[in-house]
Amino acid sequence: MSAKLIGTREATMERITSESTVNVTIKLDGTGKADISTTVPFYDHMLTSLARHSLMDITIKAHGDTDIDVHHTVEDTAITLGEVFKTALGDKRGITRFGQATIPLDEALARCIVDLSGRPYVVHEGEPEGQQYHLIGGHFTGSMTRHVFESFAYHAGICLHIDVLRGRDPHHIVECQFKALARALRQAIEPDDRMGDIIPSTKGAL
Repeated sequence: MSAKLIGTREATMERITSESTVNVTIKLDGTGKADISTTVPFYDHMLTSLARHSLMDITIKAHGDTDIDVHHTVEDTAITLGEVFKTALGDKRGITRFGQATIPLDEALARCIVDLSGRPYVVHEGEPEGQQYHLIGGHFTGSMTRHVFESFAYHAGICLHIDVLRGRDPHHIVECQFKALARALRQAIEPDDRMGDIIPSTKGAL
């Protein structure tokens, strides 16, 4: 199970385990089109926001043992998304590499900073105590938010910092984080005209 390129900055992958089946396709230079179905409605909503605000075209078809818990399907989707994103980036020649965004949603505010460094690292702070226990949309537990970011970042090979600066409504707290991630990724994957064909690292590789 590995992701493969199917076009310029476009990749796909099917991941099958005893717990889930996940198909993901990403086109980095898209228009924000989303075709998402994970059988977890709130997660679909978050991933649709990720596509829309990153301007990546994302197709995800996933199903799994949600009769037990949504954890496996949510996690495996994030893992596959990360692998496909990493493959679509290729050797990262000419990209901006760094991106950041601070995004509000009514009373909630989240900041995201990314480095497409090839070295996975996650810092996730600031959610109010008790957020992890909220069941959002009847299926998605608040604790899954951090787990999605970790699974995605580790498999995408990115350094990811997300801080919740304020928030009260559990739905808003999660959604502004996903939108902040989307906008930060949008900035980081963009070609830098001044960079030309150079890989943006003193090491010559990312």
